[in-house]
Amino acid sequence: MKKLMPLTLVALLVSTLSSCELIGGIFKAGMWTGIILVVVVMALVIWLAAKLFGGRKD
Repeated sequence: MKKLMPLTLVALLVSTLSSCELIGGIFKAGMWTGIILVVVVMALVIWLAAKLFGGRKD
């Protein structure tokens, strides 16, 4: 259940924020904050993809 909590939070944020509001908020917070946030999200997506599709040793 603890593993589902972050996914639930992300799903809630995605469903409640429109992309324009999210991008506007990032630019209001500052360019470096936006860059760091984008890098963290990309790293999370790559890590999740590696966990789901990678690591299978035949």
